[in-house]
Amino acid sequence: MKVIVIEDEKPSARYLQRMLSALNIKVDTLLHSVEEAIFWFKNNEHPDLIFLDIQLNDGLSFEIFEAIDIKSAVIFTTAYDEYALQAFKLNSIDYLLKPIDDEELAMAVKKYKERIPKKQAVNIDFEDIKRLLVNPIDREYKKRFSIKVGQHIKLINADEIECFYSENKATYLCTNDGRNYLLDSTLDQLEMELEPQTFFRVNRKFFVNIHAIKDMLNYANSRLIITLNTYHLQEIIVARERVKDFKIWLES
Repeated sequence: MKVIVIEDEKPSARYLQRMLSALNIKVDTLLHSVEEAIFWFKNNEHPDLIFLDIQLNDGLSFEIFEAIDIKSAVIFTTAYDEYALQAFKLNSIDYLLKPIDDEELAMAVKKYKERIPKKQAVNIDFEDIKRLLVNPIDREYKKRFSIKVGQHIKLINADEIECFYSENKATYLCTNDGRNYLLDSTLDQLEMELEPQTFFRVNRKFFVNIHAIKDMLNYANSRLIITLNTYHLQEIIVARERVKDFKIWLES
């Protein structure tokens, strides 16, 4: 069985490679961008199975399938939640939400082996999935968060929060009046809970509220630096690979 991984974060790609190795599956190739993947597919025999991340540094991985007629089976590895996963389940072998769980990976591989004993095309409607990603199904996002303050529980409305951030392996929120509270959650979990038109994950450590942005400046290496109305404990820098999507988010 020939297997490749398409994942822009190289540590994540290598980690998935090690997880698959533990299942006695050898990953033949690691690819990290749309451009690299298109070049590879044009010059190599296509694999039996692709582990495919959706958001790559230079675009959505669907662009690969628009450029190349690929008949390989696909298992999605994605941070996107249920609004698009129904489509994934209908048309792909499986999806794995990050961080990938060992047991779920093993089940996905088993599902592939059971469904496709011989190499065959898998009908994936990438246009439908792209539409779901651009126009997600209406869903409810968290409107308030409960915070423990001593022996008390305090409720904070989402629209009162300037940003969420991580520091020393803990997660905090900062309110519009500059107060910081420890949150019993992780930024990865918040990605599933925050309203995406209001909050944007600018880097691994920060979600910012669009209504709290006071100023933006160009920064080194094609990045942006953001100033919020009250938060000032750390610099907030938009990661280079997120700048394009951040600008689109600002105007949406």
